[in-house]
Amino acid sequence: MRIEKMAVAGSLESNDVLVTVKPNEQLGREIIIESIVEKQYGETIRKVTEEVLNDFKIDHIYILIQDRGALDCTLRARLETVILRAQGGNKDDQNP
Repeated sequence: MRIEKMAVAGSLESNDVLVTVKPNEQLGREIIIESIVEKQYGETIRKVTEEVLNDFKIDHIYILIQDRGALDCTLRARLETVILRAQGGNKDDQNP
């Protein structure tokens, strides 16, 4: 699947995460994590992000994750939402 446009999901409220994505044809996957709990959970945030990107078969993306202590399920939901917004459809409509 391709990221066609910039999109945002989430908020900067406590226990939430703001995820911004845009196309990144030059560098492949570029994941930037800013988190108040990065020392404790940075690896988990990156792992969940990579899993979602793999599920959607996305290779060329710039993604900024601004975490304020969100649970994994919240992060996963925000990632799925922002990806669907950025490609303009839903997961079932993707082309392999």
